[in-house]
Order: sequence, then structure tokens, then C-alpha cells
Amino acid sequence: MRDISRRSVLFGAAALTAGCAARGPAGLMSPGATASNAAATNTAAIDQVLRQAVGPNKVAGLVALAATDQGTFYEAAYGKREVGGQADMTMDSVFWIASMTKPITSTAAMRMVEQGRLSLDAPIGDILPELRSPRVLTGFDKAGKPRYRPAKRPITLRHLLTHTAGFVYSIWNADLARYYEATGHPATDTGLKESLNIPLLFDPGERWEYGINIDWAGQAVERVSGQKLGDYFQQHIFQPLGMTSTSFKLTPSQRGRLVKVHARQSDGSLKPIEFEIKQDPEFEAGGGGLYSTAGDYLKFCQMFLHNGQSSNGQQVLRPETVAAMGRNQMGDLNVRLLPTHAPNLSADAEFFPGMVKKWSTAFMLNTERAPTGRSPNSLAWAGLANTFFWIDPTRKVTGVILMQMLPFVEPNAIDTFTRFETETYRAV
Repeated sequence: MRDISRRSVLFGAAALTAGCAARGPAGLMSPGATASNAAATNTAAIDQVLRQAVGPNKVAGLVALAATDQGTFYEAAYGKREVGGQADMTMDSVFWIASMTKPITSTAAMRMVEQGRLSLDAPIGDILPELRSPRVLTGFDKAGKPRYRPAKRPITLRHLLTHTAGFVYSIWNADLARYYEATGHPATDTGLKESLNIPLLFDPGERWEYGINIDWAGQAVERVSGQKLGDYFQQHIFQPLGMTSTSFKLTPSQRGRLVKVHARQSDGSLKPIEFEIKQDPEFEAGGGGLYSTAGDYLKFCQMFLHNGQSSNGQQVLRPETVAAMGRNQMGDLNVRLLPTHAPNLSADAEFFPGMVKKWSTAFMLNTERAPTGRSPNSLAWAGLANTFFWIDPTRKVTGVILMQMLPFVEPNAIDTFTRFETETYRAV
């Protein structure tokens, strides 16, 4: 795979001029594409951006939707489910949404908090004994064996939900990568529960770094609810919201609509790769194990524009919980650059470079107006295979765009997302 520049960034102020000629009149959909214009907005520019994004050396295919609190006003599917394949991308195409699983798990945890079944600030070791005595990795001895010390303070659910507990991912942390090499400890993609038992890389509450925190939050939900995580999601989130194609385990119907994950090659082309989340894991990965569709995920996003209600009025979260999930919950700490240590999986990643970013108990928050038009204190995150969403409570607009390729935050994907978001704000 190509070694992407170590300064590729998320949501940079990308140039908004078209990169190539449109394959047809602006506003007309290519074969396999559909659009909704319920809000009577001018979406032709969005169509043009997305059409131009698709190609063998660009993006194999994508699905994108945008909505206000009044309903969906744009939807489109362009390209193929597999580069060189015959199956068109469709609105019901199924994607691995990776870390877009995290806000759903965080929602489940916050339901437990509002019910008094979990506490944000009590030691999470009271619920998860595995985390009662956390250790911090301090380095390696001359023989290459890890060295540890006890953590200075207990881990709390707030630490887990804000990514300040001390857990990291080896993709963006060389010390954890070295730990895996030195110990042979299984990675989380093995589906083994033992994979979660890794050391901290810093003391809880001392900084923000992205890691397996939400997998542990999912374990807390299971422990308190007495249900498997997917079953809890199905009963309390998916069914009320009408999310019929979201799950950890692929059904035959979902598999028939599944989009292939692609890898960017050194010559710039895309190559389909064999990739699938373990279908019989020892634990359901609340940090990144879900498959979904763009339409399903938009329903989840819209719930945050409706004070926690589904489209048919079912209350998934209390309004005060939704408000808390839209506020800074990490104090003076800031979201920071993620420097890649696995360029085949991710480039360096940072949202809105130069802007202070915060984290709620579910989402990243931009503290200033973004170049795309996104309002301050909007909610957002993404998934490793270049799936993205944002929720703007101020302007009452939300958008989802799903692609399926590695590395994360590669230029074609980020440029497409940035242009899609920008043209969405122009349309509304």
C-alpha cells in the first residue's frame, strides 16, 4: 500500500474546485444512484462532488445522506460495491462502520447512567473487576520485556467515554505496537476477550488518546444489563429508531448487500481485500464491530436533533442526557493529533488542525466554526475504513457518508467528505 503523507488530515480546508469533469449534466444521477429532494434544496452541487469522487483510482463507491430535523433532503449512491465488479452501490448497501460503533455504545452506556445503573465518576472496577488494578506501561528492559507501575488513580466510566483512561491503539502508538511484538498479546481484531487486557500508556485523566476505551464501556453495559451488547442495542436503540440493517453479525440479507473493503496501492489504484469482523467472537466489540447502512446511521444521528426521540416519538435518551452528550466532558484536556505508526491502515489524523477540539461522552466537538460551515459544538466522528458523520444541533443538520477503503483519512476520502459537507451546508 502507498505510504500516505504523514500530514494527511481530517476535514482540512480542502480546495473546493472540481477535480475532474462531471460524467453527465450536473444534478443528474448516474446508474445506480438515487436522490431525495424533500426539502426543495438545490443539491446539484452535492451530486457533482460525489460523481467526480468515484473512479478506479479514486473511490470505488459511496453512499451519502443529509437531513435536517425536518427530514432527509439528500440521498445518493454512486459507484460499485467492489472496484471492477458488477454490483452497483445502492442506498441499502452494507458497510463496516468501525469506530462509528463507538457513539452507539456510548449511547447505551449513557442510558445506564440516566437510569442510575452506571456512574460516570465511580471506579469502573466496581463493575468490571478486570479494571480494578490498572497498570501503566513505563517502558521495556534491556531484554525487551515490558515494565509497569500501578496507575495513580482508578479508571472511571467518564475516562472511558472521553478516551482519557490511558488505553491506546497500536495504529497510532509505537509503544503499544512494541508491547504486542514483545508479548505476543492478541489484538482486538482476533475477537478474543483477552485482547482487552492491555496496559495503560498513561494515568487515567491525564491526556486524550484514542484506544479501546469504548470496548470496555460495552463490557460495562453487558455486565449491568445482563444482555449481550448486540441484544441490548437491538432492544433499546435499533428497534426504537427503526435501524433494521445494523448488527455485529451479518445476516444473509446483509451479506448480499455487503461492500468490499479496498486498499490503496502504491500506484494509486484500489484493490479489494479479504476483510471481515469476526462473526463468532468471544466479545462483541463496542469500539468497532458493527455493520450498518447509511440510512440506518442517519436515523441514529437524527435522534440527537430530536432531543433523544425516534421519528415515531419513542424516547431513546432523555433530553438532558442528549444535552450532556453535546458538552465538553474532558475539562482542560484536548483532542490531539494521532500520528500514524501503521501507514497502510491510517495516515496521520487530526480533525480541523489548529482548532481546539473537545470530547463529550460520545463525540468529538469542534470549538469553532469549521471551514465546511459546521457550527461550533457540533458532534462528529468516523470509522477506520473512511466512514464519516456529523451532527450540527445549532443549524439542525446532519450528514453521513460511507466509503470502504484503507488507509484511514487518505486524501481521496477526506476530500470527498469535506466537499460533501461543504456543499450540504450551501444547500441548506
